[in-house]
Amino acid sequence: MQAESSSTRDRIQEQLTAHLPLVWLSLAFLFGIALGSLFSLSIWVWAGLAIFFIALAIAARLFPLSSFLFLLHPFSFILVSSLFLGALRYQLSVPNFDAFHIAFYNDRNYDLLITGYLVEPPDYRDAYTNLRIKVTNVDTGDGDLKVGGLLLVRVDANQTFHYGEIVRLRGKLKTPPENEDFSYRDYLAAQHIHAYMSSAEVTVLPGNGGNPISTALYALKEKSLANIYRIFPDPESSLLAGILLGVDTGLTQELQQAFKDTGTAHIIAISGFNISIIAGLFFLFFSRFFGSRWGSALAVIGIVFYTVLVGGSAAVVRAAIMGSLALFARQIGRRQFALNTLLAVALFMCLWNPLYVWDVGFQLSFFATLGLILYAEPFSQFAANLLTRYFPLSNVEKIIQPLSDFVLLTFAAQLTTIPIMAYHFQRISLVSFIANPFILPAQPAVMILGGLAVFLSLVWIPLGQLAAWVAYPFAAYTIRIVELFDRVPHGTLYLGDFSLGFVILFYAALLFATFGWARLGEWIQAARERAGALGAGTAIVALSLALLMIWRAASAFPDKLLHVTFLDVGSADAILIKTPSGKSVLINGGASVTILSDELGRRLSAFDRKLDWLVVASTEDEQIAALPRVLERYPPDAVLWSGNRQASFSSRVLDEYLALQTIPLTMAEPGETLDLGEGATLKILTVGPRGSVILIEWQNFRALLPVGMSFEALDELQNGASVGPVSVLSLADAGYAPSNPPEWFANLNPELIVLNVAAGDINGMPDAETLETIKDYSLLRTDQNGWIEITTNGEQMWVNVERNQK
Repeated sequence: MQAESSSTRDRIQEQLTAHLPLVWLSLAFLFGIALGSLFSLSIWVWAGLAIFFIALAIAARLFPLSSFLFLLHPFSFILVSSLFLGALRYQLSVPNFDAFHIAFYNDRNYDLLITGYLVEPPDYRDAYTNLRIKVTNVDTGDGDLKVGGLLLVRVDANQTFHYGEIVRLRGKLKTPPENEDFSYRDYLAAQHIHAYMSSAEVTVLPGNGGNPISTALYALKEKSLANIYRIFPDPESSLLAGILLGVDTGLTQELQQAFKDTGTAHIIAISGFNISIIAGLFFLFFSRFFGSRWGSALAVIGIVFYTVLVGGSAAVVRAAIMGSLALFARQIGRRQFALNTLLAVALFMCLWNPLYVWDVGFQLSFFATLGLILYAEPFSQFAANLLTRYFPLSNVEKIIQPLSDFVLLTFAAQLTTIPIMAYHFQRISLVSFIANPFILPAQPAVMILGGLAVFLSLVWIPLGQLAAWVAYPFAAYTIRIVELFDRVPHGTLYLGDFSLGFVILFYAALLFATFGWARLGEWIQAARERAGALGAGTAIVALSLALLMIWRAASAFPDKLLHVTFLDVGSADAILIKTPSGKSVLINGGASVTILSDELGRRLSAFDRKLDWLVVASTEDEQIAALPRVLERYPPDAVLWSGNRQASFSSRVLDEYLALQTIPLTMAEPGETLDLGEGATLKILTVGPRGSVILIEWQNFRALLPVGMSFEALDELQNGASVGPVSVLSLADAGYAPSNPPEWFANLNPELIVLNVAAGDINGMPDAETLETIKDYSLLRTDQNGWIEITTNGEQMWVNVERNQK
């Protein structure tokens, strides 16, 4: 009996320790972290339990025939000890908010003076900028006290900051908020941030607190980002900024949502999932020219360079490690070794920061890598065997490689990440399984050619611009395909609340099936031969890209028509005029940098991204806040300015930018006229402190744009009687009733009225009184119709909108 039990114990030892030792140890440690979050015991209790079970393991090893210790193998005690060590590590990570930690001062009803320095480059958004500050001192009114900790600060937009700058902040500290749907507190806690300042006055002090190496890296990243927007149009520039530098804030919310709904967001989000796919594509590209071994080495070098380029933050380094591991595991072909390595890497990452266990990025990175390790090769072998039943072996060998790299590789990663995405995002993209095979083949070219263009632009801008024209079609193709698949009906399955129990059940069933059938795959032999992509496929892709370039160039070529496009930028005016001779005139721009840049990038030539004129027709913040940053990407040759140049913060910033760039500026006067070519004109009817009223005329076509409307302007224009009937009229001030009196419409009698307003306008615009007044007129609204384009030959008028309303 004892001999039989000994044999059983030996078999358990073989299974646990010889094959997957690090897997079990790491899993026990990770579960221990979760255990520590549930039971808040003293670190000495957890440490004592861990030491106790280590002692039991030693005793079981020294006295293997002991009646008590004989029942369990020593490794079992080590696993339990690892569980308690994980709980101990979690307790050690719980911060102590004493008077020397910045979070100690949260939620006080008075302003604090806080000194610190930026530990990351600023995160620029449309309406604000986020700063991550390493705090050094706090002043509560009794002088500076040395404190530590990280702080997230939200400051006004259109202010420029740099990594390492020492700043002085004035504002109220808050505990980061949380609600039923999302805990911003937990999200920031995973990054060791426990204090938040939602509004602050900032003063930049002399000196620099950053690391010199990080300063150089972030300066390179900042310069690269600026060059991307200089050599590529939007939205392609924002896509490349996300792919190459991890800066995805330039994409509009609609485009970001399209990537999410099509299951292709991994392209623009730096995660282990993203880098795992990138690593595979790098390997595919390099191995064709240098062979498998050198291809793997060059792919890893590419990932390292990519990590350095995007700044080397903790999240990026974590993703790079996971991605490189996936490539390494794929090349060595030993699943057990790869699993041990994956779990060991996860253990060391969570040893560094145990809060990674709850981090969505870490979870996606881990499970995507797990999917590639477990299923990439079996899927490829299964596909090869299936295809050989119906096609000649020579044909199968040609198509299995691209099929594996562009379809099966992604499917393997998706299989193990679907439950995570369903749990956290309450949705599953059904169309992703179709969209990814169309999009992924272009990504090596997007990254390599795009990266080359950025690198060359750092050497010499014209050289980078030439390379950008080569890379542009691939980025444009990516966006157009995403937008195409986003329009597929029912492409996304919305799940609502998704049970954690179902996630656990899914993984348990999946892993049981995987390891239960593992021996079945030992006799499956893959007939894979490294070969180039099919000639016909290459020709089709090349032809498609060429057609895309021709279409893009043709769309920007003058068509002898006048185009007036009301861009969808919210409750503000942004009007792009394309003249019959091909010139571009922009009137105002709204508050959103991402939306305005995206709208202009889709309409201006990719080869000549300049505005001939910028017309500032209103100086209010919400009308021109986007212009200072957008003009860096689409510089105007000249500016016609109406209104007070010091009227708002944004107008002052814009005025300073134009002066620094030595862009000619003309102050508008009533009656001043711009020649738009072929007899078309832009005329300034009135000028006041708020701006101007503009009339566009071409033969029988007349469009009145009261962007800078005022009561004085209404009187001067005699409520429109001095203007006469018009073809198109835009409502003033997003439909504010006093700015749009009934007499105004009666005298102008417009054929079409256009309303620029945001959906759910915070001021309740448009007024119900205005809508009642114009109920008998034809009305188009940007909140319902998106952008609105009016095209005319001077005699006839055609209207095109982004979306039709039933």
